Amino acid sequence: MLSELPGLAHLPGSPRPTGPSQATDRLEATDERRALDLLARTPYGRASVSMRALPFVTVARHIVVNAPASPSSSPSSRVLLRLHGGFGYAQACDGSVVAYSADNLSGRQEGDEDVWTVQFVGMARLFTPSAAEIELFGRPPRTADGVPFHPEYLCIEPQFISLHHLEGVPARQFTHSP
Repeated sequence: MLSELPGLAHLPGSPRPTGPSQATDRLEATDERRALDLLARTPYGRASVSMRALPFVTVARHIVVNAPASPSSSPSSRVLLRLHGGFGYAQACDGSVVAYSADNLSGRQEGDEDVWTVQFVGMARLFTPSAAEIELFGRPPRTADGVPFHPEYLCIEPQFISLHHLEGVPARQFTHSP
């Protein structure tokens, strides 16, 4: 998993595989599936990568799709991102390890006290989506920073997924200052 990503396997502090039991493997697979199911419930997230050794974060529209199974593996999920091409971020992410995060922090209504956040890392690749995938993305924005939105697409196969869940978090009601 993480050790398969170029440049991350030997970083100090990087998680190392510890040889979990089969029960833990099942739990991790269930948690990863749950994380991807939650990710599919929200349309936007944040992609993070470094460009010229400086970190940056940008908003992206995402969809979760199943990758076809090969003869030697079972189907896996891919996360497809749509970014504004005018930023140059998709080009910068191509071939790089990208962190992606999404949550339900802003979409909660009064009474909904469950908060979750999903994060993962994976290798990003530019790709051309199928007509069906473009339809899943929905209508793109009209503009980005005042210029016409020009979509570019990235595909990421999540490698290291984390899911955090908080219960009992009241939805914040915004009030205006006098």
